[in-house]
Amino acid sequence: MRHILIAFLLLFSASAWAETRDPGTHFFQSNFGDLKAELATAKAQGKKGVFLFFEMDDCPFCARMKSTILNQTDAQDAYRAAFLVYTIDVNGDSALTDFQGRETTEKAFALENRVRATPTLLFFNLDGKLVTRFTGPTKDKAEFLLLGRYVSDGAYATRTFTQYKQGK
Repeated sequence: MRHILIAFLLLFSASAWAETRDPGTHFFQSNFGDLKAELATAKAQGKKGVFLFFEMDDCPFCARMKSTILNQTDAQDAYRAAFLVYTIDVNGDSALTDFQGRETTEKAFALENRVRATPTLLFFNLDGKLVTRFTGPTKDKAEFLLLGRYVSDGAYATRTFTQYKQGK
């Protein structure tokens, strides 16, 4: 009996450990600074759009999302299957080409998109149009996954995310 319990605990511990991966390499994709070009890539890959995670250094809510949600393999796989996934530094001075082809910086792009708190999660369709905004951290992985389904299923066109959650 003791051997079974030990085997179970080892299996559970190993599977729990195996379900997480670094979000920097397994969730966020390399951003070359040209969101207009990324739309073409998203279309070519059959994605639903582009997901942008607006963050800043020392944001405790961003860090919590990265360490409890964005590091989960099922969340990573679900989002990367449906969207191109990038992070944007709200204080960043890195050059960026927006979805319309205009030259800007990460900071200016965040301001243009009314990002006032971090994290802010923005979803853009394949035409570069903002379709969903979620400000602040999701409460858990289930809500984060539901948010992704809400956008990928196109439910944003007929109801709010709150209404969508209530129907689930």
